[in-house]
Amino acid sequence: MPFHELAETDLIPTSAGDLKITFLGHGSLYFTFQNQYIYIDPYSKVADYTKLPKADLILVTHEHSDHLDLAAIASIRDQKTTVVLTEACAARLTGGIVMHNGDERPVNGIPIQAVPAYNIVHTREDGMPFHPKGVGNGYVLTFGDRRVYVAGDTENIPEMKKLHDIAIAFLPMNLPYTMTPEMVADAARSFHPHVLYPYHYGNTVAAHLKELLGVDTKIEVRIRRLA
Repeated sequence: MPFHELAETDLIPTSAGDLKITFLGHGSLYFTFQNQYIYIDPYSKVADYTKLPKADLILVTHEHSDHLDLAAIASIRDQKTTVVLTEACAARLTGGIVMHNGDERPVNGIPIQAVPAYNIVHTREDGMPFHPKGVGNGYVLTFGDRRVYVAGDTENIPEMKKLHDIAIAFLPMNLPYTMTPEMVADAARSFHPHVLYPYHYGNTVAAHLKELLGVDTKIEVRIRRLA
């Protein structure tokens, strides 16, 4: 049975109808809202995309092959699909809407904000950050009265701490490329999402985040299969 048929789902009520979140794995998510199918960073290793619905909207956070997977995108893209991506991604995938850090625009009726996503601490052996500043995006999508933040590959950067009114946040813990649980806890305390999903967490023990945040932050940490 393909993994996507076993994937966990959550239903989030909004003022404009329910938002269904399907947790495909790695950095890959699949939203259903108002009869639209919205994919984040589709990745062939976590699902058989040939058996999933065609996309109305695809968002790609950055150009690394586990986020910009051309085969996965081709499986769900058709004439009606809108793709939102970074400038580096557009060099390999044509026909998309390029959003730069700080850009805001409605796409398919959904307000989208591109948020910076980069490393400050974690670097390659040559000192180059795994994700340099100004290249990758996170995205804030507004579904009715719910703002959903998908951070992409990033650390707890200053720009993240300026976010507000975030109902749901997806923050990565894929070491050594993104955040430690301590970094995620620090980020969450700064902008206080109602619900926090650690995602793209590799071998990091996601449950440690619950211990770090404790019970008095009023942030609900939900652990789903997104290793």
